[in-house]
Amino acid sequence: MRTYAGIPEENATLENSKVMLVTVPYDGTSTWGKGADKGPELFLNASENMELYDIETGTEPFLQGVYLAGEVSENSSPEAMTEAVYQKTKELLNNEGKIFTLFGGEHSVSIGSIRAVGEKFENLTVLQLDAHTDLRPEFHGSTSNHACAVFEANQKHNLVQVGIRSMDAEEAQYLPEGRVFFAHEIANNENWINDVLEKVSGNVYITIDLDAFDPSIAPSTGTPEPGGLQWYPTLELLRRVFEKCNVVAFDIVELMDSPMAKPTAFLSAKLYYKMLAYNDIYNNN
Repeated sequence: MRTYAGIPEENATLENSKVMLVTVPYDGTSTWGKGADKGPELFLNASENMELYDIETGTEPFLQGVYLAGEVSENSSPEAMTEAVYQKTKELLNNEGKIFTLFGGEHSVSIGSIRAVGEKFENLTVLQLDAHTDLRPEFHGSTSNHACAVFEANQKHNLVQVGIRSMDAEEAQYLPEGRVFFAHEIANNENWINDVLEKVSGNVYITIDLDAFDPSIAPSTGTPEPGGLQWYPTLELLRRVFEKCNVVAFDIVELMDSPMAKPTAFLSAKLYYKMLAYNDIYNNN
């Protein structure tokens, strides 16, 4: 039996776990760098090579239990994938007192999971860390394209965008007013984390596109953009969101296979594990 990060089987059953992890190896609509379908396997392999003691929090987050809840492999169309992720998420959300997590895949995999989480939890804030706005209503004939990843979330929920530094002119009309934190503004604002926290409240779904990070620390993504977020400030933001709010779900997407994938894969593994640590300390589910 394979377990997340090679943890003992007693910490990996659904009954004994506070965390549920779904993988979605989908890369059907990406338009430049291909290989995000290999992201989940790269992430799981990197996770098996981490130390499982978290120095910052003085905890071993795996002890709360992490259940590998399966893979969504539907790839016949973007819409079919979205529906499959939606149904899988909806099914798992019936398990009360647990946090839903997902690892992609390209960013379109988040559409279905946000939809399901939004149906279960009222007053949902979707906190998006990303280089791109992903606010197109449709792209290349599909509403389930990676460029549309949070359009629906923006229509239905309180969307807060952090790290944005690339967008199409068409998307400007859809920007959530007062809730977009552009990377160039973050670079000149020492108070940016507090400013973000003022906009984030209640139940929270965190979606992290790895291209939110600067490519100097996370180069293996489909569309790396210069001027991105750095490691420790991002962790501070995430820790404080977990402390302030009820984080009910999160995902990490856009880890791409490449000859130099390991540093980004390991960053994604550590990022996921740090979020488990914050969940362990502050979780109010």
